[in-house]
Amino acid sequence: MKIAIAADHGGFEMKETLKAHFAAQNMPLDDLGTFSDESVDYPDFAHKMADYILQKKADLGILICGTGIGISIAANRHKGIRAALVYNEFAAQMAKEHNNANIIVFGGRTMNAADVVKYCHIFLNSTFQGGRHQNRIHKIEQEC
Repeated sequence: MKIAIAADHGGFEMKETLKAHFAAQNMPLDDLGTFSDESVDYPDFAHKMADYILQKKADLGILICGTGIGISIAANRHKGIRAALVYNEFAAQMAKEHNNANIIVFGGRTMNAADVVKYCHIFLNSTFQGGRHQNRIHKIEQEC
C-alpha cells in the first residue's frame, strides 16, 4: 500500500513524527509538504493530496493541520475523496469499515503523536465492510 502525507505549518511537526515512525516500520510515506513550520495555507495541501489520491499516485492519504477541521473540509470538496477526521480508536476503525475513507485527517495541535500513530495502525488494519455502507458511499458521490 502506498501512502502519502501532507500538512500545513500547524501539522508539520506531527507529519515529521509520522514519517519517522513509518520509515522505521519500512513503510516510507510520499511527502507532499509542507517542509517547514513557516505559515502556509492548508487548502493548498488538501487540494494537492486530493489530486494525488484521485490520480492513483497513492492508495491512502494522511492530512494534518492545526485542528484537522479546515484541511478535511478542503479535501472533501473533491468528488471521490472521503477525508475522515479521526480523533479516537473507534473513529479510526469506522473511517475504514463504514466510510472507506481514502484520506485520514488529524489535528497537529489537538492530538498527541502516540495516539495518532495508534489510530493510523487501526485504520490500516481495518477492512471496508461494503454492503449497505457501499450504498451510502454511492449516495455521497451523487451530485447535490
